[in-house]
Amino acid sequence: MNVLLLNGSPHENGCTRVALDAIADELKEQGIDSTMLHIGKEGIKGCTACMGCAKTGYCVIKDDKVNEGIDLLKDADGFIVGTPVYFAGPNASVCGFLDRMFFHKAGPYAFKPAAAISSSRRCGNSAAFDRLNKYFTIAQMPIVSSNYWNTIHGNKAEEAQQDVEGLQIMRVLGRNMAWLLKCIDAAKGTVPFPEQEAKIKMSFIR
Repeated sequence: MNVLLLNGSPHENGCTRVALDAIADELKEQGIDSTMLHIGKEGIKGCTACMGCAKTGYCVIKDDKVNEGIDLLKDADGFIVGTPVYFAGPNASVCGFLDRMFFHKAGPYAFKPAAAISSSRRCGNSAAFDRLNKYFTIAQMPIVSSNYWNTIHGNKAEEAQQDVEGLQIMRVLGRNMAWLLKCIDAAKGTVPFPEQEAKIKMSFIR
């Protein structure tokens, strides 16, 4: 089994990476592999709602790692997204990445456990955490919890390493993710996934 870890920070080895590494280490302890994908620091273009992906399953913008992320998540068993907090929310690049990764492409992600983590110097984590979880709830992905909200604090990686509670939160999250993945695996062949209905869409304009 494999969990895709998305590093949504422009800094590949910053505070967000400290948290994701703690999760990866715990997953390994539990016999679960992980794959780290860093979105990069060049900036991610936002979704243009061109609808091209509805035909192909891939984004028409091909100069970044979004399509790579789509393939990796299709093959993964679980998903964890990490972001730094900018103005009490996720940074724009990770939101653009996930907008394009999920829009008209979320079907294959259904029932894969997911979680969001955020890092900040001081505050704004809960708003960022809430924003990211919405991608999972619209895609029928069970959300994995820890023993507190999934946050870590620090302005630099060295400071995040000193947040012993934040690091514990990440370890517990890794264990809980591993447990749920093993439960799902054990249920294969005996407990089918929920029956799916055709999606109903309506406008509230009368």
